[in-house]
Amino acid sequence: MQTPWRKKEELLALKKQSDEPIPLTPKGFEQLKQKLARLKENMPKLAQEAGRTADYGDRSENAEYKDAKANLRRTQTQIFYLEDQLKRVHIITPHANTSDTIELGSTVTLETTDGKRHVFQILGSRETNPSKGKISNESPLGKALLHQKTGACIHVTTPQGGKKYKILEII
Repeated sequence: MQTPWRKKEELLALKKQSDEPIPLTPKGFEQLKQKLARLKENMPKLAQEAGRTADYGDRSENAEYKDAKANLRRTQTQIFYLEDQLKRVHIITPHANTSDTIELGSTVTLETTDGKRHVFQILGSRETNPSKGKISNESPLGKALLHQKTGACIHVTTPQGGKKYKILEII
């Protein structure tokens, strides 16, 4: 039996994913595991729904069956994707910084040239929330901060323009 074209494309897209580790805090790791458990819990209901709608007759014109099958396929793809992510997770343990350099999990206090202070925690891209002070290590500011020391001045160029920061404290 030949794999449907759409399914082949989905599998190829999943296979092309990076093999790089995924940095997550213990809380983020637990949330990912809980999401996977919820999806797996819903699989029997989705399979039952696909079976129920298949009994309506001609599947080529059965919109309910097509929707149920699409939901089942989407959930299977999400489960595959989450299982792959969980295999590649690298746990970030926020701790007291003894190396005096900024690394994943570090919390930093910065001062801008106009005297405003900002506190940011550097996390992986999956756990960012800039409004809560959690920025990605892949963001322009996060990249510029990594491996810097207390007292360093950095210049960050973003689409909104450039900004200078002085690193006051690393926790």
